[in-house]
Amino acid sequence: MGKPTGFMEYDRVNPKAQYPKERIKHFNEFHTPLSKEEQEKQGARCMSCGVPFCQAGMMIGGMASGCPLHNLIPEWNDLLYMGNWEQAYKRLKRTSSFPEFTGRVCPALCEKACTCNLNGDPVSTKSNELAIIENAYKEGYAVPTPPTNRTGKKIAIIGSGPSGLAAADQLNHRGHSVTVFERFDRVGGLLRYGIPNMKLEKHIIDRKIDMMKAEGVEFVVNTDVGKDKKAAEILKDYDRVILTCGASNPRDIKVPGRELKGIYFAVDFLRATTKSLLDSNFADKKFISTKGKNVMVIGGGDTGNDCVGTSIRLGAKSVIQLEMMPKAPDTRTPNNPWPEWPKICKTDYGQEEAIAMFGSDPRIYTTTVKEFIGDKAGNLKKAVCCKLESKKDEKTGRMMMVPIEGSEFTLDVDVVLIAAGFLGSQDYVTKAFGVEVNARTNVNTAPGQYKTNVDRVFTAGDMHRGQSLVVWAIREGREAACAVDLDLMGYTSLQVQ
Repeated sequence: MGKPTGFMEYDRVNPKAQYPKERIKHFNEFHTPLSKEEQEKQGARCMSCGVPFCQAGMMIGGMASGCPLHNLIPEWNDLLYMGNWEQAYKRLKRTSSFPEFTGRVCPALCEKACTCNLNGDPVSTKSNELAIIENAYKEGYAVPTPPTNRTGKKIAIIGSGPSGLAAADQLNHRGHSVTVFERFDRVGGLLRYGIPNMKLEKHIIDRKIDMMKAEGVEFVVNTDVGKDKKAAEILKDYDRVILTCGASNPRDIKVPGRELKGIYFAVDFLRATTKSLLDSNFADKKFISTKGKNVMVIGGGDTGNDCVGTSIRLGAKSVIQLEMMPKAPDTRTPNNPWPEWPKICKTDYGQEEAIAMFGSDPRIYTTTVKEFIGDKAGNLKKAVCCKLESKKDEKTGRMMMVPIEGSEFTLDVDVVLIAAGFLGSQDYVTKAFGVEVNARTNVNTAPGQYKTNVDRVFTAGDMHRGQSLVVWAIREGREAACAVDLDLMGYTSLQVQ
């Protein structure tokens, strides 16, 4: 619980961020950690609230409230306050597979549900989590712990994103022999190539993967199961299979001029940027350059924000970000009370950098593209946009964003990055294994289950639930591991929470 009166004695203090005009000069993480003494004070702010909504992980109004991993947050905040960092680490690791990842990229659902939000600022749980795990590495007690015995069972995991890694970690510690197949050249999936380096430096992933290798997990890269390696071969060689390939099928913008040169999916832009950075520090020129160009990002979510920040670092002349929906309120409205997820406007790091560089927020709300216009050589030059308004569809009764007649306007654009979300998994893997998919092309299972219609084949993560958060992917990976272990052994000792 921390110090009973800590939330009244100490103000919330966040790790200091480097000034936007300085941090855009590099692709490294840009927050300075707090001192151990200050971090312990932040742990002291965790109050004895009786019902810790921070660790609830329940759905309220269709949105998650609290940590989906059910992290024992009050317990390790109290241990942090007491200066018992090692025990705090042990408590954190009971429920969290990768606090070094979630402590960097999670939107902190725990903090949004913190009771301190009722009359002040929430406990800095995210930075506390990151401090605990990084201190564990520094002090040398975050070390490989291979299983003492092996079961003789072999499990293949297809995809090395957060859900696949979480499942692999759990099943390996249970004593099964786990092989993770990754189609790209490096392990990590979304963590590696979907999240920019300034949010998650890739040596952090490598550090954890090296630990998992030392514990016995085998990783096979540059192997695209369903293309390079047949599903039948996998099913023959392994006792169980878990499909964790993510939701990597991007939603397109189908308007006239879409075929012009200079229009890319956000996922391809971000992947190429990170790969070129890792391979050669951009010396190979194998990335999509935005230097001196007018960039338009279509999509107002986290991926769109990542495109804004990346484009600026690559030298964009200007950046705008189109958002179909209206701007959210700056504070909670009466119909969005705590502990619901706060439906408020968030200005993220990319938008902060755009404001610092160009003098205004890059987001243009209730707006979409009607047409792209190019030159004679097929290069993108302009985008015709229009404003949108909310209207009820007479057939379905649903509210829809529809164009406002006569609201068209034209913008000079050289590069467009489509960050409009994902439609589900790519179908060559699902077809190769013969698993059923739903209308969203996510792998279909019974509600709350991870076993597919194909014997010995399971699924987890975004490939199962659709596009979601890293913390949900980890939760699904841990639960899928339990399901596989139970199916293999008839019982399971694995813990989800």
